[in-house]
Amino acid sequence: MAGDIAVVTLGMLAVAAGIAVFVVDSMARATFALLASFLAVAGILLALDLVYLAVVTALMMTMEMAVMAIFMIMFMMNPAGLMPMTMVHNARGSAVAGASVFTVLTVGIWTIDWPARQGTQPDDATRQLGESIMGGHMLVMLVIGIGLFATIIAGTVLATQRGRYDRFGPELDARRPHDPVAGGLPR
Repeated sequence: MAGDIAVVTLGMLAVAAGIAVFVVDSMARATFALLASFLAVAGILLALDLVYLAVVTALMMTMEMAVMAIFMIMFMMNPAGLMPMTMVHNARGSAVAGASVFTVLTVGIWTIDWPARQGTQPDDATRQLGESIMGGHMLVMLVIGIGLFATIIAGTVLATQRGRYDRFGPELDARRPHDPVAGGLPR
């Protein structure tokens, strides 16, 4: 019963956050709304006892949104995508397309002749799914994880105009730091 309540609550949160992606007026807010939606989906997977998929979804989406935020800081003309802007283009066409796809999928779900289960349910469905998805590709996933981490660090380095030691000059011999905002750092 508690699991059902969690799934319904997280499902409503995921939908609300998904709608917020198109309602908020900045790229940064849309990014964090999308992250909230994906984390709610990860929570649903966790409530359904699909721990592997929940962790993979949470980690992958958190890393993806972090990379997106860093690239917004680096490349957007307004500060970190916080300036108001419209998040919907061709609103009427996209609404028609979305409603059409929803209708087709709903009709398909209710009218298809679903096959009956054959065989027995495995002891650990999450493990079987993980092995089916990953197979012998675990090394690839580890390398991709390291690549994503390196991308985040490189993006952060490229996004900042100067390092923390640039305040005291290239030889670190300046008596007073050259800060762009007067007052220095709090001590």
